[in-house]
Amino acid sequence: MMNQMMYSDINSQIGSCMPLSSMRIGTIIHNIELNPGQGGKLVRAAGTSAKILKEPASRYCLIQLPSGVKKLIDSRCRATIGTVSNPTHADRKLGKAGRSRWLGRRPVVRGVAMNPVDHPHGGGEGKSKSSGKFGRESCTPWGKPTKCGYKTGPLKRKK
Repeated sequence: MMNQMMYSDINSQIGSCMPLSSMRIGTIIHNIELNPGQGGKLVRAAGTSAKILKEPASRYCLIQLPSGVKKLIDSRCRATIGTVSNPTHADRKLGKAGRSRWLGRRPVVRGVAMNPVDHPHGGGEGKSKSSGKFGRESCTPWGKPTKCGYKTGPLKRKK
């Protein structure tokens, strides 16, 4: 009798997967689908979880993601109750550069530390900010200057 009462409410079982429409407000969830039947896409990293904030009368459910962003997701989408395991994953130190390479992360080198043939910002004598010839300022690969507030992107439409 006690065992039946313990498992009668499937909503309270951690690890059970069901549509968002059948979950209560305030439930902690992970592995959320974006489209029904597509498979889990959101909140899958170690130690992460999302929260159901409210379920409006329409077919969408409001969910707060780990970043704090609130997102409307179809109530027919499925999610798993609980948080993803291994919350201390982010606390681990790599220890040396080689371990970072084992993970497939390549080194990041600044353009001003390169030669002029390798990057538009490269070259100069010593710690010079000019690239290549004297007085030549940093520029994009297409020759537009990048410093002193020069606008390189598309201009905003004027009102």
